Amino acid sequence: MNLAVYVGLQHAASRTLADSFRQVAEGHAAEPDVHHLCRTLADLSDTHVDRLAPIADRYGEQRVDEPERLHAQGLAQPRSGGVGLLRDLQDLYTLASFTDITWTVLGQAAQATRDRELLDVVRACHTDTQRQLLWLNTRVKQAAPQALVASGAAT
Repeated sequence: MNLAVYVGLQHAASRTLADSFRQVAEGHAAEPDVHHLCRTLADLSDTHVDRLAPIADRYGEQRVDEPERLHAQGLAQPRSGGVGLLRDLQDLYTLASFTDITWTVLGQAAQATRDRELLDVVRACHTDTQRQLLWLNTRVKQAAPQALVASGAAT
């Protein structure tokens, strides 16, 4: 059974997403909504890590041979200015999208194995991740015109 590969991917992706949300929160502390909501969304991802722990204990977490192809990469460091915020939000969106589709894969496996505990974790956490994506999408839409079109926007 290869379920351990995706349990490991999801566990690592959730940790990386939490860390990346915190990094963006601190890097863009001048944007109060970004600072506070990114910290809240990081806490959500921390909860996902905690909820996955018993699943990981049961199935294991197999490392894959191709980490560059099946790996969630976090942010190196936050960027500055309006365009920097936009780019950081896009990076978070990409990472959250990876996390989202991995929940989908785990949900399919939970159904196939009739693993009630895994299915409950997937349903709760997948819903949270979709909320994270929704906020990121909305915030990107808000940031884009200001960063890209407003006169004097910092790059």
